[in-house]
Amino acid sequence: MKIKKKLEKYNHDPIIDKYLTVIPYGKQDIDQTDIDSVINVLKSDFLTQGPKVPLFENTVASYCNAEYAVAVNSATSALHIACLALGLGKGDWFWTSPNSFVASANCGLYCGAKVDFVDIDPQTYNLSVIELERKLIQAKQEGKLPKIVIPVHFAGQSCDMKKIHSLGEEYGFKIIEDASHAIGGKYLNKPIGGCQYSDIAVFSFHPVKIITTAEGGIATTNNKDLERKMQLFRSHGVTRDSSLMTKPSEGGWYYQQVVLGFNYRMTELQAALGISQMQKLDEFVVKRHILKDKYDSLLNGLPIIKPWQDKNCYSALHLYPIQINLGKVGKSRKKIFNELRDGGIGVNIHYIPIHTQPYYSKFSFKKGELKNVEAYYKKVISIPLFSAMNTVQQRKVVNILKKVLPWS
Repeated sequence: MKIKKKLEKYNHDPIIDKYLTVIPYGKQDIDQTDIDSVINVLKSDFLTQGPKVPLFENTVASYCNAEYAVAVNSATSALHIACLALGLGKGDWFWTSPNSFVASANCGLYCGAKVDFVDIDPQTYNLSVIELERKLIQAKQEGKLPKIVIPVHFAGQSCDMKKIHSLGEEYGFKIIEDASHAIGGKYLNKPIGGCQYSDIAVFSFHPVKIITTAEGGIATTNNKDLERKMQLFRSHGVTRDSSLMTKPSEGGWYYQQVVLGFNYRMTELQAALGISQMQKLDEFVVKRHILKDKYDSLLNGLPIIKPWQDKNCYSALHLYPIQINLGKVGKSRKKIFNELRDGGIGVNIHYIPIHTQPYYSKFSFKKGELKNVEAYYKKVISIPLFSAMNTVQQRKVVNILKKVLPWS
């Protein structure tokens, strides 16, 4: 009833009025084949550590044209074991984008390393290669070069990986692609996750992402040694592989813990859902592009900046972030956000710059240090975009936006 009253303030179209629930910024797209795949596992002999996890890994690796994939319980876990596999540790530096969820930076802190941030490109909202090169030149002079750089493919659009890879070869750092938003996307006409320009790439399968395993993540790589290390780190550091043991096996029951690992395993239920979802991945991304193209047209005339797409990229379109021209609107971003929420549009903000979080103040990060990302943050709002979104829902989003923002 409360939602209906708020919506009456904005909606008068009877076709739209029947959709009185809040439209989220993102959500899963689950059908009967997905449900059946999970039920089949529930009826099987394996709920964990069965055949579905390696099948899911092979499915993702094959799709991305990568040699190997290691599935885990979240993308955060995947980032952590990727850092560990590359030897990140105490005293090392790693750099990432401030325009991401905190996991992109936390993963290196888990290893005892020191974090720094590279400002974003004001057009792509991804890590700026110009700023990256500038910081590398300075860091070389100071003896503080990073061991790992983690570029984040924000909203599903790849960073300039060719340039980042070139800088990696020049300055000696490893690369982990945080492609949490980007499965199904392409860079230079090749699938993101193929690791042509990186050591490891990581995907997220949280329900708001392109496909879902409920919770879950995966790391792809073309390096067998990195794959084996990540497999160890995801499962307590325990192995039954005789080639990794310090002495011969004592029998069929025998295993050894050879490193300190974690319980980051993916379940059979998650993997079965992921296998089913992978069959629809390309269809999901195409639907997102249709919705994006329609937004690009319908939002013309509003005092906003629409997301820009690089010609070298085919974005997975996890998000549709708009920047509002607050000078023209005459309202605060908070007021606009609240009015959209009151109108039944589940907008969100992606992201609060990581370096401005209270926890990161202990590392002496201050507001004003990364001007591009801070300017972006003040104006951005993500509006709904998901593959199951229908035309009536999209029309409602646009109509509410036009009521909340000045229309010319």
